[in-house]
Formats: sequence, structure tokens, C-alpha cells
Amino acid sequence: MKRIFTLSAIILICHTIQAQKYVTKNGHIKFFSETPVESIEAHNNQVNSALDISNGNFIFKVLIKSFEFKKALMQEHFNENYMESDKIPNAMFSGKIENMSSINFNADGVYDVQVKGKLTIHGVTKEIENSGSFEIKGEKIIAKSIFHVKPSDYDIKIAKAVEDQIAKSIEVTVDITLDKMQ
Repeated sequence: MKRIFTLSAIILICHTIQAQKYVTKNGHIKFFSETPVESIEAHNNQVNSALDISNGNFIFKVLIKSFEFKKALMQEHFNENYMESDKIPNAMFSGKIENMSSINFNADGVYDVQVKGKLTIHGVTKEIENSGSFEIKGEKIIAKSIFHVKPSDYDIKIAKAVEDQIAKSIEVTVDITLDKMQ
């Protein structure tokens, strides 16, 4: 009887731990650069992300070559000249939701979140803090945030000939739907 109780407790604990993780492989990240000369926009729908609601750990990983542009030439220049995506294929965020106690994961609704962590782009890692929102919808979490990235902060070199065509600060929009791990 004692073994059955112990085995049941272990199964329950493992299920509870697993049920506290939310994941996706098809999140969406968009970036937008606007200057008087040109607007540049790209979308990536292959964002991997995970959230552990037991401790607030939150990560996402982006394959740089998965960004799609309206113009093929822009995409080629982005990958070859600026992001060097053959050499540095991924961007990544690893951090923590700072205000986990203010989010009720058992009640549908929209909650403000504060995120702090390390953003790695083009092989350069910087500490960032940003706000966003979690929308709880049943067993899904829709995470949204908008923040700005300066290419110069991440050692992304912009050629003098085109520096007027690329914004000094790029708007990045994150919109991911995380599903509860089963």
C-alpha cells in the first residue's frame, strides 16, 4: 500500500511539474524599420518559445533565416550583409517574468508582465527589461510585447551607402501563443 501511495505521489508531482510548462514552435516575431527613405518589414513564424509558470523562466529562440521580406533582395542583404546568418544562425532571449505573482493562470484575462533577461542577437548579448502582456485563454497563454533594438548595440554594421534607409532603432513585435504541455 505504501508503494502504491509513493508511486501515485510521484506521478502526480511529475504531472504537476509538466503542466506548469507552456511551449510553442510557431510563434511570431515582426521587425519594422522606418525612415523617410524606406520602410522595411519582416516576419518570422517559426519562433520556438517556452514558459515555466512555476518559476517564471521564459525563453525564445529565432532562426534568423526564417525572417521573410516582401522583397527577395532585402532578405538576401539582411542574411548575408547584416545578420551573417550562415555564421550566426539564431537570436535568443532567456529571462524571467518578474511579476509572476500578479498573474492568475487559472483565470482568463489579460495581465501586464515585466520581463528581464538576456537578449542575444548577432552573437552579442545584452541585458534588457521590457513590459508586455499575457492573455490567459483556457490552456493557452498569448504573450505580446513591443520593444526597440539598435543594430549598433548588437555589432550589426550598416554600410554608409544605405545607412539612411535603415532606422537607428528597429521596432520588434513579439506575438506568441503558448500551449500547455500535455
